[in-house]
Amino acid sequence: MSISGAISPTIGVFDSGFGGLTVLRALIQRLPQAQFAFLGDTARLPYGSKSRRTIARYAAQSAQFLVREQGANFLVIACNTASALALDAIQDAVPVPVLGVIEPGASAARAASSTGDVLVIATAATVESHAYAAACRAQGLRALEKACPLLVPLVEEGWTGFSIAAGAVNTAYAAQAASAPPQVAITTEVIRIYLTELNADAAIHDLNPDTLVLGCTHYPLLRPLLDRAVPAGMKVIDSAEAAADAAVRLFNEQAGCPILSTSSVERVGDDPAHPTEIRCFATDSVEKFERLGSRFLGRATGKVELVDLGG
Repeated sequence: MSISGAISPTIGVFDSGFGGLTVLRALIQRLPQAQFAFLGDTARLPYGSKSRRTIARYAAQSAQFLVREQGANFLVIACNTASALALDAIQDAVPVPVLGVIEPGASAARAASSTGDVLVIATAATVESHAYAAACRAQGLRALEKACPLLVPLVEEGWTGFSIAAGAVNTAYAAQAASAPPQVAITTEVIRIYLTELNADAAIHDLNPDTLVLGCTHYPLLRPLLDRAVPAGMKVIDSAEAAADAAVRLFNEQAGCPILSTSSVERVGDDPAHPTEIRCFATDSVEKFERLGSRFLGRATGKVELVDLGG
């Protein structure tokens, strides 16, 4: 499972939908010289309502598509549900290194936390798997998880006022936020309620949390609102950014000759003269993918190709 000798690697990124484009964005910033193939298994989402066995089968098929048909020699599973329930199955299905998003998030929380107590917000399926709690426990952390089911639809409706382009507030979305404050106010209030409940639960469990882990790849689009909502001094861990950092480290180890040092990562993005090559695929709803994907990727997705992975 080595990628030694690869100079311009092809990195496959997989999600059950298109939220994982936030992970792809972070990867492009760190590895702009790589080639990327992104697959969203949109025909079969949500994975969270499926059995572990079915999720493992779907995820393995997606991984095999990226490796066998797109030539990926490194995989990043930008799906919390698949990372929680199917990582072993994916690793067994393909002969290349595979990285999920959960353990990097827990590792980043360990590095950030002084108290050893962390909070995690995620979808119901991810919380029910307790994958973040287990990963944090392995890092010597105490973690309290909370399902926040309203946040994903709010992000997909665009009720955030922000885009993710260049990791900053995009002026077009800032203008949208200014012209539509009721929608953003609703999202802000939902976040406040969730975090108030979560901090109250932390007090009941005698926890002193100083770190919040974003356990869903949609949540980076909420980052400006979350930064304003957390208690003063609380650190926010973006698991998409953490996974991209871990991917760089793992790729450098596997390649045997570092192409980018994690100690000096600069979020360089695309060189206009030599843009990063990205190929996007979806198993359904390519029009929706193209329409909403740019909000997550911070740039146009380009033409999304429809693929059929079977049942």
